[in-house]
Amino acid sequence: MKTEDLIDMGNASLFNTYNRGEKLFVSGKGVHIKNNDGETYLDFVSGIATNILGHANETIVAAITDQAGKLMHTSNVFWNQPSIELSHKLVNYSGAGNLSKVFFSNSGAEANEGALKLARKYGKEVHGDDCTKVISLVDSFHGRTMATLSATGQTDMHQDFQPLLPGSVYVRLNDSGALKAAVDDQTCAVLFETIQGEGGINSLSGEFVETLKTLQKDKGILLIIDEVQTGMGRTGTLFSFEQFGFEPDIVTLAKGLGAGYPLGAFMATETVAGHFKPGDHGTTLGGNPLATAVGNAVFDEIFETDLLANVAERSQQLVEGLEKISEEAGGIAEIKGFGLLIGVAFTDKVQAADVLAACYEEKMLVVSAKHNVIRLLPPLNVTEAEIDEALEKFGAAVKKIVK
Repeated sequence: MKTEDLIDMGNASLFNTYNRGEKLFVSGKGVHIKNNDGETYLDFVSGIATNILGHANETIVAAITDQAGKLMHTSNVFWNQPSIELSHKLVNYSGAGNLSKVFFSNSGAEANEGALKLARKYGKEVHGDDCTKVISLVDSFHGRTMATLSATGQTDMHQDFQPLLPGSVYVRLNDSGALKAAVDDQTCAVLFETIQGEGGINSLSGEFVETLKTLQKDKGILLIIDEVQTGMGRTGTLFSFEQFGFEPDIVTLAKGLGAGYPLGAFMATETVAGHFKPGDHGTTLGGNPLATAVGNAVFDEIFETDLLANVAERSQQLVEGLEKISEEAGGIAEIKGFGLLIGVAFTDKVQAADVLAACYEEKMLVVSAKHNVIRLLPPLNVTEAEIDEALEKFGAAVKKIVK
């Protein structure tokens, strides 16, 4: 069937909640993806930081094939071996700190939803019934369920869905004074990303990090770190919080945890996790044998093939190449981010949307973020040659727009 006919069929039968454009992809391998018309693109979207092992990865394909042939789903009424093994790997990873319990979900929004419920129950039981307020940051993104939308610090996303969940408060990123002022006896937690992805690749400052740590230590405020986009090696360590020196109370994961297969999780310390009792939280499909078998394969691949070292090397190569493009073409205000979560912020004279369209013309896929930023999110196993290919295409796109 022709691409336009398939898209017409989709427009007729699917909700109109995404601006998908005219792209329809049917196959991929590694960092390359092919559309219905046989054209091949360099994929630096990676399912929005999700396909951390690229497309059609043999390890993932084998894990799915093997587990699907044995047992896909049992419900959480019973134990299943893959979920036990994956939870054991996560909590025994050396950088996990005091995180010792895992709850598996199907997505990042569900993971954040569970984390918010846990924080509220902890707050009520430890500090009193009124201790349910959660502070999050302006430009944050935590999901599209009602609770996670309420925690998302983007008012343009809120307007059509009022009233939001009570108890959500927002302060500006890296404004320590505002954060301290927002904390009161009703505050149970601060929810934040170490590096805001959708918000524009905005990182925590050193001063703000220290303020968060002080509030955790002196006020008993829970630190919930949203690692949905930054986790599973994306920034060069398995968890990005390792690079900031945090000992979080709760951490959420998804995206790279299943590397394209729906899988999320939240992790908590023994003390905090203990406030969830049987019946307090649940999911039908979360942590099923098939999803967690994929998670095991992803976790093992990261360490058995030394992907974290590759992230560091390819990140340096990518940033140095982008700096050269900036010098030659102009139009770039800042290059920011960690590891393979890189943002290119453009000057007011250049629109990120135009650069994105020019990249499509160069057969390269990228994704935008707030504040006139383009995100570059290759898989963690991207090669030196593929970074060179990306820099050539991206450079051509930028020069075409800047002129």
